[in-house]
Amino acid sequence: MRTAAHDAPVVVVGGGLAGLLTALHLAPLPCVVLTTGELGEHTSSDLAQGGIAAALDDGDAPALHALDTVHAGAGLCDVGVVEAVTGAAPETVAHLARLGARFDRAPDGVVALGLEGAHSRHRVAHAGGDATGRELLRAAAAAARATPSVTVLAHTRAGRLVLDGGRVTGVVVERDGERSVLAATAVVLATGGLGGLFRDTTNPTASRGQGVALAARAGAVLRDLEMVQFHPTALDVGLDPMPLVSEAVRGEGAHLVTADGARLLSDDLAPRDVVSRAVFAEQRRGGRVLLDARGVPGFAAHFPTVTAACRAAGIDPSRDLVPVRPAAHYAMGGVAVDSRGQTSVAGLWAVGEVASTGLHGANRLASNSLLEAAVCAGWVAADVRAARSAGAAGATTAQRRLPLPLPRAVPPAVAPALPPAVPSDGTASLRALMSACVGVLRDGPGLAAAAEELGERVRTAGPDAVDDATLTAFLVATSAQLREESRGAHTRTDFPAPAAPVHTTLTLAEALEPARNRPADRLAHERSSL
Repeated sequence: MRTAAHDAPVVVVGGGLAGLLTALHLAPLPCVVLTTGELGEHTSSDLAQGGIAAALDDGDAPALHALDTVHAGAGLCDVGVVEAVTGAAPETVAHLARLGARFDRAPDGVVALGLEGAHSRHRVAHAGGDATGRELLRAAAAAARATPSVTVLAHTRAGRLVLDGGRVTGVVVERDGERSVLAATAVVLATGGLGGLFRDTTNPTASRGQGVALAARAGAVLRDLEMVQFHPTALDVGLDPMPLVSEAVRGEGAHLVTADGARLLSDDLAPRDVVSRAVFAEQRRGGRVLLDARGVPGFAAHFPTVTAACRAAGIDPSRDLVPVRPAAHYAMGGVAVDSRGQTSVAGLWAVGEVASTGLHGANRLASNSLLEAAVCAGWVAADVRAARSAGAAGATTAQRRLPLPLPRAVPPAVAPALPPAVPSDGTASLRALMSACVGVLRDGPGLAAAAEELGERVRTAGPDAVDDATLTAFLVATSAQLREESRGAHTRTDFPAPAAPVHTTLTLAEALEPARNRPADRLAHERSSL
């Protein structure tokens, strides 16, 4: 399907913070936002308790924020991207406030700042105590509803990208049981993460890597998919998804303890991968890990979301220990993008958690996720606008450097059948497999078993027909199998030491190759972002 540059809107797939801010930055260009529920529903943004990191204090600086980010990223951060994002953070917070976001403020009116894990300064701005994501999403959604150039298609699933001559020209969508082809001058993926692939997750259970599946079928390069961050303190009371107990709780003085009351760690604000491994190890030994927040003053006022979740489970954090366990929380890897958000496929951009920008490296610094969504939304919108003005979607150097196998273009009058979102028998067995083999601790045999089982499902159904969840899980397991080292969130018991700090890059076609045919130096791709 071929469309002139000004014939079709920009289509943003996803109605979380990254998608809505991209649509707002694109105004007055016509933009269609596709969401699977009502605007703002079923998004990780809505559940984000942690704040947004920015060097706002006189004793802080973006350079210090950048240093903390790089340190947490364990050698995989793109330093240029880190410096650009942290440098833009103060103005981004100010922009969000102008948009209507109500940040928590000190008595003198300045934005109140908290301390979270691996930060060297108090630099985390919150809204509504532990409801920052919800408040930012509320402000962005209200602005989107008031912006004439933004059209929201609710309860609409994007199931396939349309390509013509190697360029994305539209999206096959399903709404009210009917399929259609939505022409697009550009497509921006803002679909969030993939935590729903795991048995224990703080993400919406529908977050199963839809954007990764869309991009993979279009031939896009994927990067560092194995880097899944497990948050160490999800509320362990049998709920799905698991309510998050914000890291800010430990920033206010709470401690992790074992069942006998002993401190689990000397540093409760160590990087998340360190804390998650410690919690996981204690539980694997048969012990329990609990959060002792009884000494935190004004807990209910500071953390109303956590308090409500605990009380619903019969726990009073001011008197009781809070049971916690690690849960899949954030995907640091995703669809590889350059500094403008362009993927390796012409006409396709990605922003937010679905994108691998180089900011997070192997371990995301707390509260950098909402920051990335807000900053990169502006960059992506500016690049889409420039590409549209030029009358083309600007092929990147990566597109010229990395020729990729692409599916056939979909005829304009045909809306093909879409792959299902989940396996026909549900996701229970898939989530159990991923948690057992691709969880906090991994090893070669487990990863090989997961990749083989999932790969068989993909090959049997065909990559264009298999469900999104299975396809994305297969790609994550395969990527983890390729990284034969331990780094950040990726811990392999059979390769406990770090090796060279390089990215894992992969396409769907490469993942489907027999393992014996893959180059031995798969990880030897250059470290610079695409």
